[in-house]
Amino acid sequence: MIEYQIISDFYGDKITNRSGVKLMNHIDEGLSILEKIGSSEISKRAYCLHPIIQDDQSLKENSYLLSNINYDVIIASMEYRSVANEYLSIREINSLDEIRLSPLKDVNDMLIADKIQNRKDFELYHLGKHERSSELEQYFKNWLERLNITEEFYQEIKREFVKEKKN
Repeated sequence: MIEYQIISDFYGDKITNRSGVKLMNHIDEGLSILEKIGSSEISKRAYCLHPIIQDDQSLKENSYLLSNINYDVIIASMEYRSVANEYLSIREINSLDEIRLSPLKDVNDMLIADKIQNRKDFELYHLGKHERSSELEQYFKNWLERLNITEEFYQEIKREFVKEKKN
């Protein structure tokens, strides 16, 4: 899949600043989640691209990487960007209904993969250590509840990833 190659080339062997985990881990685990929930090929391909256009600066600098990408994949990537950026951890909400979901299933599947993967990493590497730990913990729980992901399902996936790392 060309999108996987694009993000793999883009990330290279870079690691996260705080946890020391390879950036590609986010993509690989997200793709695993998308597979587990039966997501479409469009969703998987767009998920690979989401980090390179996530914020405005990234979009400006990296949009050229999308020149040979399928139109449906670009739409899903852009819609993901729009929805995900509306509710960031710095925004306080009074109701889960304030978290906008996409009308596109592919995008909501991408959000599921992203939020499960990010919450797992947050809990493993930052919970109780990050200066905004309690806000971030609630942020991830809000997203997953809004996306109708049960705590049991989240914990099952987390256990699988932690077990894989130990082996």
